[in-house]
Amino acid sequence: MQAVDAVIRRRLHSDVPLVRQIAEYIIAGGGKRLRPALLLLVAGAVGYRGTHHHELAAVVEFIHTATLLHDDVVDESTLRRGKETANAHFGNAASVLVGDFLYSRAFQMMVGVGQMRVMEVLADATNIIAEGEVLQLMNCHNADLSVDDYLQVVRYKTAKLFEASARLGAILGAAEPALEEGLAAYGMHLGTAFQIVDDVLDYSGQEEELGKSLGDDLAEGKPTLPLIHVMQNGNAEQAAVVRGALEHGGREAFPAVIRAVRETGALDAALEVARGEIALAGEALASLPHSQYREALLQLASFAVARRY
Repeated sequence: MQAVDAVIRRRLHSDVPLVRQIAEYIIAGGGKRLRPALLLLVAGAVGYRGTHHHELAAVVEFIHTATLLHDDVVDESTLRRGKETANAHFGNAASVLVGDFLYSRAFQMMVGVGQMRVMEVLADATNIIAEGEVLQLMNCHNADLSVDDYLQVVRYKTAKLFEASARLGAILGAAEPALEEGLAAYGMHLGTAFQIVDDVLDYSGQEEELGKSLGDDLAEGKPTLPLIHVMQNGNAEQAAVVRGALEHGGREAFPAVIRAVRETGALDAALEVARGEIALAGEALASLPHSQYREALLQLASFAVARRY
């Protein structure tokens, strides 16, 4: 990860001062670096011994960071990782344009690896992530969203980059096709569980741990899994509270929604779905030989559902 951070610092260089300033502000803001770590671990697990995994780990972090910059503008967010979002600090226009810079820099870097499969995987993933963002936007304030439609958004918007990260590590190590598919499936299930837990934490976490404001999803009218559970399993009053909050947005109904979420066991139900995804992730590693890397991948899956931030 130190090598990846060195690549990130080097590749952030731009002759335009504001580009450097905003890019460094975002990258220095921390984050879990799960996608880069996933790529490194998979590459190690399949025996890769070169240095391209450092470059590609930085690529997926750039793509992820670009999506965050754009997301925060779309969502009008003001807090991420415990500090002001870039759009709150520098303005929307600068954030969007620097997000574009990170996307294009990522594509410059992936071309440098010189493998068509690498470019294909990342180009497809970036396109699907954009589709996921649009799907989520279309579903805002939709109180009738089904669990299947919710999971489609999650698999496009979040899980796809996890899947691509795992697949890239397998490609670098020239893994057999069946093993590559298993590792990609692991990444997809891991990413799905990760997003479900994020959605749970929006109703159960601590702001100082999360580094963002609780209730953001509700304020934006996002129908996430805990809310879908209330509407499908709660009584008429509980369902009506959540439906009204989703359809109108804002934070006024947040205390009433929290009560409905807790009374219906929605958080536990959502976490059970996340645990199911993690079980599938573990099964997808069945053909991966035992090693410290495989053990770390299993630990990463456990962290995804046990975390509090």
